[in-house]
Amino acid sequence: MRIPLRSKPSSDPLNCGVEWTDSFLITAGLVRNRRGKSHPRVRPQGLDRAPSEEPTISAQQPAIGGNGVHWLPVPAWRKYPWLWSGFSTRLGGRSHAYSVDGAPGELNLGFTAEDSREAVVANRRLLAEAITGNASTPLLALRQFHSNLVIPVTAADAARTTPHKADGVITNDPGLLLAVQMADCIPVLVADRKRRAVGAFHAGWRGTVKRIVEMGVGRMRLECGSRPEDLIVAIGPGIGQCCYAVGEEVLSEFESQFIYARELFREVYDSDPVRQKYPMLFLTQRAPGHSPIGPSLHVNLIEANRRQLLDCGIAPQSIQVVGTCTQCHPQLFYSHRGSRGHAGRMMAVIGIGRSMAPSAGK
Repeated sequence: MRIPLRSKPSSDPLNCGVEWTDSFLITAGLVRNRRGKSHPRVRPQGLDRAPSEEPTISAQQPAIGGNGVHWLPVPAWRKYPWLWSGFSTRLGGRSHAYSVDGAPGELNLGFTAEDSREAVVANRRLLAEAITGNASTPLLALRQFHSNLVIPVTAADAARTTPHKADGVITNDPGLLLAVQMADCIPVLVADRKRRAVGAFHAGWRGTVKRIVEMGVGRMRLECGSRPEDLIVAIGPGIGQCCYAVGEEVLSEFESQFIYARELFREVYDSDPVRQKYPMLFLTQRAPGHSPIGPSLHVNLIEANRRQLLDCGIAPQSIQVVGTCTQCHPQLFYSHRGSRGHAGRMMAVIGIGRSMAPSAGK
């Protein structure tokens, strides 16, 4: 029996601060690692070090729909026929704004300034058709702003002309696809295999620090009665630690929230063949420790979100990582960083098949 969703929370981002988040998670019954104290913004000692030339993980082979759309299914979810889900790629669509001249159309799913609205609308219908078998399946996207705001929706929300402003969305209504957009940020899809509820969450580094996936699981518990032991999760393609260099202020933000923050970062040393061959050209008169030459900090957002899911009580075997680094595979994915901002948008989508009646344990 479908559980009615409660009234929507305030969309005021001020209500989603640290204190509000902690209070909400306690209300939802979640137990998490205690936050550590804030640290000064200096490079700490003891971070793992790694060379920049490390092998990249091969991308999963995409499925190809009858309409030509290339998308990544979640292999472990094939046994749930009622569950619609998938992660789009850039391949197979009507857009030409981000492809080279003469190349086939691409699947840009974001209303960006460079692309036409008609092409994006057509692409969204193609994705819906590839995932659900019906191009008319409503697809509900969000106006994302790197928050931890999660909203519940119903089938009636599919008729809205303006998108909700949020970074996470949940439902237990069948017949619609929930979507989050990404072009490096980490998409997280969650499904309750017992109560037939689903959620989609957009986790860039800001959303990750604000614990967007913890908020999402908490919202599913309160609104849909979901239990962590019944949840299954897919983490989609996003920028990998291999490519995601950040500033020390990002490390400071993570350390203010997570006791395990340093385990998510490492120092990467770039190699420069010109510098190695002509070292005298790069000497400076600056005192030791003040040269701009040095390692960069790289953060692992996929692992950061996996750790939050584990803190929520979700079993490790229930969490699957689908896809790989978006910047390492520009032929398959859009990457905002890799293209210096000239990128389309992909989508992670999830929904409940309308024709599938709930049954316990499936």
